[in-house]
Amino acid sequence: MSTMNSSSSSSGFQFPLPGAPSSSWALYRARLSSLLPSVDTAVFIAFWLLGLVNNVLYVIVLSAAQDLVGNGIPKGVVLLADVMPSFLTKLVAPYFIHRIPYAARIFIFVALSSAGMLLIAFTPPSRSVAVKLIGVVLSSISSGGGELSFLGLTHYYGHMSLAAWGSGTGGAGLVGSLLYVVLTDWIGLSVKTSLLASAFLPVIMLVSFFMILPHGPLRASARKTYEPLANRDSFQEDREGAEDSFVDIPTSTASSSLLAPGPAVAATAYSSHPTEDARNHSLAAKIRRSKSLFVPYMLPLLLVYIAEYTINQGVSPTLLFPLDSSPFTEFRSFYPFYGFLYQVGVFVSRSSTPFIRIHHLYLPSLLQIANLVLLTLHALFNFIPSVYIVFVIIFWEGLLGGAVYVNTFAEIMENVPAKDREFSLGATSVSDSGGICVAGFLSMAMEVWLCNWQVDHGRDWCRRIKAG
Repeated sequence: MSTMNSSSSSSGFQFPLPGAPSSSWALYRARLSSLLPSVDTAVFIAFWLLGLVNNVLYVIVLSAAQDLVGNGIPKGVVLLADVMPSFLTKLVAPYFIHRIPYAARIFIFVALSSAGMLLIAFTPPSRSVAVKLIGVVLSSISSGGGELSFLGLTHYYGHMSLAAWGSGTGGAGLVGSLLYVVLTDWIGLSVKTSLLASAFLPVIMLVSFFMILPHGPLRASARKTYEPLANRDSFQEDREGAEDSFVDIPTSTASSSLLAPGPAVAATAYSSHPTEDARNHSLAAKIRRSKSLFVPYMLPLLLVYIAEYTINQGVSPTLLFPLDSSPFTEFRSFYPFYGFLYQVGVFVSRSSTPFIRIHHLYLPSLLQIANLVLLTLHALFNFIPSVYIVFVIIFWEGLLGGAVYVNTFAEIMENVPAKDREFSLGATSVSDSGGICVAGFLSMAMEVWLCNWQVDHGRDWCRRIKAG
């Protein structure tokens, strides 16, 4: 406990409450830290909350897709607005975002997320859907930047932080989809009120990073590595010596047991000012690393996301059954409930890495493609006799998708050298957004095609959906 209190109180970041003494921030943080039994627990809670909040607005927006655009516009439009900016952010940001301190990134992500949700909530139904989509774009940029940043941050805190992050992102799907169903269907709040309430969730991210997460591993790594050196040769010698010294750190102390990375990249967590030659070399090296990540890690993650989000946005809106044979009273209720079941499966599998590991990433990806084929065939030919069977398939879909996601990054943590690990974790995250982008285009065409097919064959249920 003393180790955690020391790291908490000596973090050096002072952000006093308005009108309070400058020491009040450290005081409140110390009091909160005293409630946590160990540094490991603090790390787990912090990363779980970061994963939860970073992804929860993305899920809420997708759950509300039907209410945001109605049934005249494919839900894939919302999906693209929710993921394309995130994809572009993940594609470009890994090459420069290390120059922005983590503390500054947190404030940027919170501001973008809250502003986006407020814009969506306050846009009246009479206004263009495009205005709402601008709010979706702002939240998407925040989510993408947050994911690659926090995945990179797990490099400094070890496997426990990755497990917590994966579980938190899975929990975001569960909380986000359930929260929207509860607020709109069970409690009966309006869509505007439900979205407005969600705009304040990003504040939890500030608490997680600045008040719960121990900053000792980041700070200790930076102190060991970032010192002005006379020339590049001496820098190389000192870095090699520092790497050797890390081997000798006792694992019995809480802070060193969390300190997973080698020091070669640790200083980037705060700031660095390399020469122009070093910058050019770093960019070329990162491009080479990205290419080496594609087949073993990026491709299976890309495939599973294409399949599952094509199901979620293009096929599931047409997986409708007669109301008298379902637990629902209106056709609108099928879509968000499918989303909730999917997120339950994602949460379970993303929380499973401490117990179950999957090393062959292509197998669950191929099984997900089989799910897509099966559900598409049912949307066409209506051969599955009960909606409850579809419920099970959707849950299975979530299990597969979550398993590929969290095990991909677990494999990187185990197999990629420490000096390349922070970049590799962030760069690989582009695959999920890339897969969702592809699925967005596919789903726009598939939803319209499947709905028209059903209407032509005497099932007009997809045309009876009324937006909230």
